[in-house]
Amino acid sequence: MTDYNVIKIITEPIATIVCFNTTNLGTEQGLEDVAEQISELIKNQKPKNIIIDFSGVKFFSSQALGLLLDAKKKTSTQKGNIFISGINPQLYRVFKITNLDKIFTFYPNVKAAITDLKKLQK
Repeated sequence: MTDYNVIKIITEPIATIVCFNTTNLGTEQGLEDVAEQISELIKNQKPKNIIIDFSGVKFFSSQALGLLLDAKKKTSTQKGNIFISGINPQLYRVFKITNLDKIFTFYPNVKAAITDLKKLQK
């Protein structure tokens, strides 16, 4: 497990979990840090499955959506995937309005995502 200022990364056998250590993903510097850390994770560890856990996040700016799309693009070139867990209904509406709910798979929590990924692997 690696602790950063903005995110915490937990490596599980089936997926790498990215948790946010903040409730607000709206500051430009914070998002730059997150983008850099996720890019390094994808480049260096090449995880097949990444679960991005939003359970503690109450706000994010539109730049966070760009960050997620960029991460999805990078993981897909490595035949990986990104899943989103724990997002609250208000933030989920942003995904729905922008049609990004069709691009990402959502889970109520990390445990549900891991359970589903294990089923898909069999």
